[in-house]
Amino acid sequence: MRENIEVPIRDSMIRLGQLLKLAGVVENGVVARELIAEGAVLVDGEVETRRGAQIRPGQTVEFHGEDYGLPQAVLSVTAEH
Repeated sequence: MRENIEVPIRDSMIRLGQLLKLAGVVENGVVARELIAEGAVLVDGEVETRRGAQIRPGQTVEFHGEDYGLPQAVLSVTAEH
């Protein structure tokens, strides 16, 4: 089952690995790095393999964790008010 999660961020951008940790879909940076490198993360519909990719409000991140025993989630990045 796919979960939709709205993730407010404080700054104008957040790095992809940090976003996955902030949203709670991965436990730590090591897991985030491995899953990103394996192509389990899409940014605006495109596979993103850079953990340090800059994600900005308005972008959508899809996490396909089901093959790794983790949830499938769609993260909507918003600006924190």
